[in-house]
Amino acid sequence: MLRGSGVVPISPADTGEIMAMANAIWFARITTPSLCTPIPPPIGRISASSSVHPWNNCRIDRFRNCSNHSVLPVYNCSSVDTLSTDNRNACPQTIETSAWRWRDYSIRYQYSGTSGPALVLIHGFGANSEHWRKNLPVLAQTHRVYAIDLIGYGFSDKPNPRELEVKEFYTFETWANQLNDFCLEIVKDKAFFICNSIGGLVGLQAAVMKPEICKGLVLLNISLRMLHIKKQPWYGKPFIKSFQSMLRNTPVGKLFFKAVATPETVKSILCQCYYDTSQVTDELVKIILDPGLDPGAANVFLEFICYSEGPLPEELLPQVKCPVLVAWGDKDPWEPIELGKKYAEFDSVEDFVVLPNVGHCPQDEAPYLVNPLVAAFVTRHAPQATK
Repeated sequence: MLRGSGVVPISPADTGEIMAMANAIWFARITTPSLCTPIPPPIGRISASSSVHPWNNCRIDRFRNCSNHSVLPVYNCSSVDTLSTDNRNACPQTIETSAWRWRDYSIRYQYSGTSGPALVLIHGFGANSEHWRKNLPVLAQTHRVYAIDLIGYGFSDKPNPRELEVKEFYTFETWANQLNDFCLEIVKDKAFFICNSIGGLVGLQAAVMKPEICKGLVLLNISLRMLHIKKQPWYGKPFIKSFQSMLRNTPVGKLFFKAVATPETVKSILCQCYYDTSQVTDELVKIILDPGLDPGAANVFLEFICYSEGPLPEELLPQVKCPVLVAWGDKDPWEPIELGKKYAEFDSVEDFVVLPNVGHCPQDEAPYLVNPLVAAFVTRHAPQATK
């Protein structure tokens, strides 16, 4: 349960801005000029956790912060080629790609590693398992690692939600069921869920639905769901519903998607959410864009951006039975860290880690920070996960 107030507060000023965003946020993202000016990569991290970690090539300094986090250690990590002093000569593992049949749909996943605790990597909105290409082979040195394409994304099937006999198909409950079934049928073991953005909601929902499967969660810049209907003022809700209906039920939605699904627009969007824009490469643009050109991708895109219901992180965190680590790139323009810090107040969250000078996708922008962080978290909790 939450220590203190019952939910993460949203101020009146915030709700006014959120209401405006409901109308403009997606159009603003595709019309904002690209800001792809490379900057030097960040060199460390700030955490409230213990100063003893099995990290290679890390110097630990302690200082007193004037904020309410009192004493914080700083880690300057020069390499992610190895994850611990016991694994100094290990090489990144090769990645295999396969397909899994789930409820008559084809699901693409990637995997690597033959021993150690199982990790499942869960991507965010519009991404896919390739977004973990800098993490999967490194973590696989000491873990069994899987990265899955959620249904509707990547090279998994993209069923048209309008042709299904359900009110809503692309929901966190659907993806949570997919994740839990994946662990049962493919991983065949309990697993740690490592999640980015909306993938964090998927991981949380899966952990709540089948707590016996998830051994721990790492949430990287989890989506705050600021456009959720519960976070809107009463007078803005009808307007938002009308806007969503226009996107879903008129040609405007398909025209909007067509404008988004171009290399120039995808690069511009990525340059907004990556602080170190030198990491926004042509390879990354292709990874994000190519699956979005598949038949059915437009329907999935429009369905999800009109999905303003379902669970919120602050509703799921009190129900989670496993340990949770929340890490946040402090330069994320979409999910403000000041709101994210509220999640540190939940009993299930054992640590909140600030990733300095990193944007919305830390696993890809700063893998040298994320990989050791994940490895250390799993090491702390792996004894309970082993058979």
